[in-house]
Amino acid sequence: MRLIRRFEETCVDLVKDNEIAAVVHESIGQEAVAAGVTAALGPQDYLTSTHRGHGHILGRGADPTRVMAELMGRTTGTNRGRGGSMHVGAPDLGILGANGIVGAGTPIAVGATWAARTAGGDAVCAAFFGDGAINQGVVHEAMNLAVIWEVPVVFCCENNLYAVTTPLSNMTGAPITERAGGVGMPVCSVDGMDPGAVHDAMSESIATGRRDGTPSFVEFRTYRYSGHHTAEAATGVEYRSETEMEAWRQRDPLVTWPERLAAHGILDAAGKEAIDGEVEALITESVTFARNSPWPEPTEVLDLAYASGTGADFPSHTWGGS
Repeated sequence: MRLIRRFEETCVDLVKDNEIAAVVHESIGQEAVAAGVTAALGPQDYLTSTHRGHGHILGRGADPTRVMAELMGRTTGTNRGRGGSMHVGAPDLGILGANGIVGAGTPIAVGATWAARTAGGDAVCAAFFGDGAINQGVVHEAMNLAVIWEVPVVFCCENNLYAVTTPLSNMTGAPITERAGGVGMPVCSVDGMDPGAVHDAMSESIATGRRDGTPSFVEFRTYRYSGHHTAEAATGVEYRSETEMEAWRQRDPLVTWPERLAAHGILDAAGKEAIDGEVEALITESVTFARNSPWPEPTEVLDLAYASGTGADFPSHTWGGS
């Protein structure tokens, strides 16, 4: 959680200095969900992410130096600088890509997991999306298909109460879990500010899915301390009260979790200081690595954008029959 928090705080600074182009969508405040979910996944499992996916990617084990290079558009990035903040992928880690289209990772999760199970594997997939995506038709289609085909995707809804600036209460007429449960899968809702509760819920859903092929839906009740993205402050839009924001900050997992670990004799002050020091060193290394990495050549702009049309696995016939 500490790495995710400091990585994103650094990204905000780099956006302000124009070292990261455009905006980034921070998940500061939501770190417990990313950490708890990804810690429950096995090496054979998949993950699909969202426009707010830095934490998911780092939690899954992506190299922070290469993720930072990706955000800064360098060729050493995970997508050789082509994807940027919203499209980080690393198939070797089971990361099937972050996705800037709301809810678009869910059908990818179902398809990839179905293929893996059909091939005889026992992979499951954590498919992240936000509360706003619960009104996307493709999410409901993906959930319904997962039930019918017995595809063990865990649909991970990060409910931070707002779709951009629209409160959840203004866009849904029923609790999120009731809508998801309507397709016939197990649902639950857990405290997304508690990494232990997140991990327990995910571990149970993954174990059931791996054993029985059962998809499930988990709502994580969480909160983002930042705006929808780094440019939101410039818009002047106000939609959250200081009282509400302060109440959630009082439950900051980066404060409460170390306190719990200390109370149980698991992590003392020296241990926490050592972890924080390692994170700071890694963040510094990541920024230095990215700054010293080369830019893509303009002549290579179309490289990696299209399939080559060659190779043993490439179809010999098109849908048109020729």
